Amino acid sequence: MPSGLLIIVVVVILLLLMSVRIVQQYQRGVLFRLGRVVGVRSPGLNLIIPIVDSLRKVSLRILTMPIQSQGIITKDNVSVDVSAVAYYRVEDPVKSVVAIENVPAAIDQIAQTTLRKVVGQHMLDEVLSETDAINASIPAILDALTKDWGVVVTIVELKDIQVPEAMKRSMARQAEAEREKRAKIIAAEGELLAVGSLSEAADIMLQHPITLQLRTLQTLTEIAVDKNSAVIFPAPLMTTIQELGSFLSRETTGIQDLTRKSEVEARTPSP
Repeated sequence: MPSGLLIIVVVVILLLLMSVRIVQQYQRGVLFRLGRVVGVRSPGLNLIIPIVDSLRKVSLRILTMPIQSQGIITKDNVSVDVSAVAYYRVEDPVKSVVAIENVPAAIDQIAQTTLRKVVGQHMLDEVLSETDAINASIPAILDALTKDWGVVVTIVELKDIQVPEAMKRSMARQAEAEREKRAKIIAAEGELLAVGSLSEAADIMLQHPITLQLRTLQTLTEIAVDKNSAVIFPAPLMTTIQELGSFLSRETTGIQDLTRKSEVEARTPSP
């Protein structure tokens, strides 16, 4: 084979290799011809004109962008460190290549700025308790800014919120005081219910005195189960003992009166 023909064959093969481009299923190819956008190439095998054309491949997959922790002043002047994560995807390949130079860097910067702005408009309690509302508001703001770039921010989630140690102690004391207040309210409500129940029980016992004796016996039985060595004297038994003592005192007094009367009669001479 002549050397000239060999050179031509080699050049043709190189041109064919340079003209073949493969676009993956999750990509789109933005075709430039002499510096101008002439179209978007679909996934598969694509042929371009060497030297004249250039093909920029753009991924349409959802990408994850961690937003580094940054100090933010809340609406109630509390300094917190907030980190987040953003998920975005390219919707318009042409705009993402022509309208902006570096999509990941732009999304990172605009997400940090928007996060600082949104969190700074809320109180600390709202930042800690209403994260869902904050997460929903950030993508809505970013979409208005990134729409011209052909990029859609799907999700922004607050990942970590660091509160100063002094504020943590104050929040712990507040939570403790709140729980103590609830405990006192519950105890007071229980006392109120107990007073009502005891009042009804007292009325029933007043109508049926035997119920008090049964209740006393039940209490003694419960005490005996615990093998308690204490001696319990029920109130009715104490009343009985007191009445017995009074009876014995009256009997003793009566006997002494009879004895003195007999002695007086014995010393008195009969007429």
